[in-house]
Amino acid sequence: MTAGSRTVTHTDEFGTLADGSAVRRWTLERDGTRVRVLDRGAIVQSVETPGRDGTRAQVALGLPDMAGYERFPAPYFGALVGRYANRIAGAAFELDGRAHRLTRNEGRNHIHGGSRGFDKRMWRAAAVRDGVRMTLVSEDGEEGFPGRLDFSVTYTVEAGGALRIAYRATTDAPTVLNPTNHTYWNLAGADSGSALGQQLRIAAGHITPVDAESVPTGELMPVAGSRFDFRRMRAVGAGYDHNFVLDEAGDGVAAELYDAGSGRVLTVRTSEPGLQLYTADHFDGRPFGPCAGIALETQHFPDSPNRPEFPSTVLRPGEEFASSTEFAFSVR
Repeated sequence: MTAGSRTVTHTDEFGTLADGSAVRRWTLERDGTRVRVLDRGAIVQSVETPGRDGTRAQVALGLPDMAGYERFPAPYFGALVGRYANRIAGAAFELDGRAHRLTRNEGRNHIHGGSRGFDKRMWRAAAVRDGVRMTLVSEDGEEGFPGRLDFSVTYTVEAGGALRIAYRATTDAPTVLNPTNHTYWNLAGADSGSALGQQLRIAAGHITPVDAESVPTGELMPVAGSRFDFRRMRAVGAGYDHNFVLDEAGDGVAAELYDAGSGRVLTVRTSEPGLQLYTADHFDGRPFGPCAGIALETQHFPDSPNRPEFPSTVLRPGEEFASSTEFAFSVR
């Protein structure tokens, strides 16, 4: 066991994959927050934080063993998603006049990095101050993406118990990149049933509306007067899988989730321009029921490689991709 700057870390064996690979779990603990991360998929397996009465509960949907993660890969529970989070229309894009065809893994489209994205990879893990850094190499042509990508994600628990996720990457050829973390949150507790009714605020005056395949139309739709208006905190209902265009001005908070019963508050800050709200309506009880968690995925916009009007996701040689998101916990 090692102690960083008040963040205590240790590792243990979490299990074995079907191919025999051993998976290790990293536990980070500080100021009442305990986070556990796996070196397979860079998965946030659990986040425990206290409520108003001081009782600590698991507030991130996770599975107890590796067999569960192999059996239920599609929900991406807590996973690091890449190279490209969300959808790319037609599983193809053009960059610098060259066409690239990607893995089709949602109908005719590409989603969340393909059939063997970052969520299904083994990562190399090493202790850093206050946490753990995980690295991998994504070779040129993986899932159809160009360029050899050197990628890292660093999980730290900061003063006050906030979980910070920081991404960095370089490439040897022009490519596109849009990673995210796919944790589902239920501030009442991961075993408490539906998360609907918890209060949500998103600092976004627009969304990117989608077509029947959940691919952006290219428009920016004002949220005023619609069910997408979360500029003031209100209860979350069902039926959301949409990208919110975060406001540049404001108090620096991208989103805030609140559970009145426990008093827990989750505050999200990010360097990203978008946030995908997903209410997990399609969960069928294996292993969680409908809307058991709320995903708040910080990201660039879906289908940006095919939408020059959206913020660019292009990464070129000589550049460094850098992005960070903080999930802070408090009580009210």
